Amino acid sequence: MKPRTSDICLTAVAPAIWGSTYIVTTEYLAGFSPITVAMLRALPAGLLLLAFVRQLPTGVWWLRVFILGALNFSFFLSMLFVAAYRLPGGVAATVGSVQPLFVVFLAYVVLGAPIRLLSIVSALVGAAGVALLVLAPSAALDPVGLAAGLAGAGAMACGTVLSRKWQPPVSAITFSAWQLTAGGLLLVPVALYYQPVLPMPTVTHLLALGWLGLVGMALTYVLWLRGIARLDSSSVSSLLLLSPVAAVLLGWLGLGQTMTPLQICGGSLVMVSIWLAQKAARPVTRPVTAETTGKPTFTDHPAR
Repeated sequence: MKPRTSDICLTAVAPAIWGSTYIVTTEYLAGFSPITVAMLRALPAGLLLLAFVRQLPTGVWWLRVFILGALNFSFFLSMLFVAAYRLPGGVAATVGSVQPLFVVFLAYVVLGAPIRLLSIVSALVGAAGVALLVLAPSAALDPVGLAAGLAGAGAMACGTVLSRKWQPPVSAITFSAWQLTAGGLLLVPVALYYQPVLPMPTVTHLLALGWLGLVGMALTYVLWLRGIARLDSSSVSSLLLLSPVAAVLLGWLGLGQTMTPLQICGGSLVMVSIWLAQKAARPVTRPVTAETTGKPTFTDHPAR
């Protein structure tokens, strides 16, 4: 099925909004650990959606929901937390940008999706674009941080592919409620380990957490799961590269940071990679003939 532009655009809203996480966390949530912020984003958003849909998983979906919650939130964010502390931000973002490449091969193994050369090229171009966008020339490499970054990218890639494979008999809102709640619950002990005592919240804290949770999780994850159900896995994963682009643009617009020609080139490469990924996801159509349909067509007969 040919992906619709509206589906692609709605799905792209999610990673674009996720790009605001860094600036909101660093500017308005000082004193909160990243894992605590992640837990406070996922769990309240999941519980709010759960109260709205009033539907719990049944049967095998309990296990599947906790697996997906762990892959997409708990394990992914924990590994991201380790990578962020052991690597410069640009290196962590560049390592994470290999996720679309992981998805191409995982989708082949799990879903039987074909491996398209254009999808591989798109993923490599996207990783190069993110590197130019955020990577500093003097960035230091830490083996543990690199391993954590790759593990986190692999976890979310698995979550994306399995979310496509395990399509539940419920709406995207209900599926989001289940995953967010499960992922948030699994993050609680990790958050308490890193930050047993929470800072006293201010109005600014609550507004920032409201943005990250209600908009940056509840709304965006519904759009994300909707996109996973409607679009090719590699097409969806390529849209994640919009997050570092949005983060750099917000830093330029909101914090007065400068953008170098290399960053502009990197952002352009990211947009090209996303376009290539969407192009690769479109099925090749063959002309309708008697050979493809098994029935005679008008063009099979001489003109009269």
